[in-house]
Amino acid sequence: MSGTIRLLLADDEAMIRAGVRAILATDPGIEVVAEAGDGAAAVEAARAHRPDVALLDIRMPRLDGLAAAAEIRRLLPGTATVLLTTFGEDEYVVRALGAGAAGFLLKSGDPRELIAGVRAVAGGGAYLSPRVARRVIELTGARMARVPAARDRTAGLTGREREVLGLVGAGLSNAEIARRLFLTEGTVKSYLTSIFTRLEVRNRVQAAILAYEAGLTG
Repeated sequence: MSGTIRLLLADDEAMIRAGVRAILATDPGIEVVAEAGDGAAAVEAARAHRPDVALLDIRMPRLDGLAAAAEIRRLLPGTATVLLTTFGEDEYVVRALGAGAAGFLLKSGDPRELIAGVRAVAGGGAYLSPRVARRVIELTGARMARVPAARDRTAGLTGREREVLGLVGAGLSNAEIARRLFLTEGTVKSYLTSIFTRLEVRNRVQAAILAYEAGLTG
């Protein structure tokens, strides 16, 4: 997307909010327009400010991040949602992935992932922190049994499609993939459309998980 990304930040811990806000402030293209300390307040803030992205902690009082994200999507379909998580909240992550959530970021992750995730989701994509992706694969069980199936599913992709899928799994945005492979962003989007269709995945998150299972992320 062009222009400044307007963001709502919700977390019940003021120190976490301050840290996340400081990281986001390093990108002049992202502006935190509102903050909230619980899920219900986040929904009200989203209604009032109509942000491009709502960055929500999963565990919050009154309304958790999953419920808040669902309500924000219902009220404001144009607002993308990203959930902040820790490794101690595995059940939430798996449940939300099953519901087709757009993005997950680790509070303890690389600050660059936070900015990349916000930008990817604001641009209409989805983003899964690479460390979260690995954990999700472990949690969904029988990883070794899933590897051959994933490799079979991706075997029909062209070499370039496999490269693009591997970079999606590594957490790169469309712009970063384009620079890495010397392509235009439009060409990358075309590859992704083809990849999603051929693999029968709904979004970037599911594609990233499949890339990990198939061993395409290096």
